[in-house]
Amino acid sequence: MTEIIDITKSNAASQFILYWGDMGNQWGVNRSVAQIHALLYLSAKPLNAEQIAEALGIARSNVSNSLKELVSWRLIRRVPVPGDRREHYEAEVDVWEMGIRIAQGRKEREIDPATQALRACVAQAETESGLDPIALKRMQDMQDFLATADTWFRDMLTVPRPKLVMLMKMGTKVVSLLNFTGGKKSG
Repeated sequence: MTEIIDITKSNAASQFILYWGDMGNQWGVNRSVAQIHALLYLSAKPLNAEQIAEALGIARSNVSNSLKELVSWRLIRRVPVPGDRREHYEAEVDVWEMGIRIAQGRKEREIDPATQALRACVAQAETESGLDPIALKRMQDMQDFLATADTWFRDMLTVPRPKLVMLMKMGTKVVSLLNFTGGKKSG
């Protein structure tokens, strides 16, 4: 259990865990879930639920539910520890993989249902004679935007990581490249 003591005695690590909990809360994720994720991310060794509860000062039942959620997001995994029958957990430590998993999870839980609901609204709106054409156009524009964003997201998942990293680091330089290759300049 020394790895927990070392982590929680560090002011920087404690601040990271608290900050990650606050960030999670801002993003609609339970604070305890985010703090457990941060603890496991920083931990050099797998931890069991009792160790996590003790390190963070949260109820064991809360830890158990939070671990299930993190496993469902594939941000942590169960790992066997020789000589210990308790379940131990470790976090995904590749930040790019973690980012992709979070983005995929949010898309599946938030964007996909919104897209389906919007599709149904547009289909219904297209059959209604009393709807203002401006309202219909705006719904269709939103549907087109979500479809484009969904296609872009799926495309980005196929880009090899080194190229994706390079693309992201290029930032707005990509626009200059598009202009250089004959793309139209925008506004």
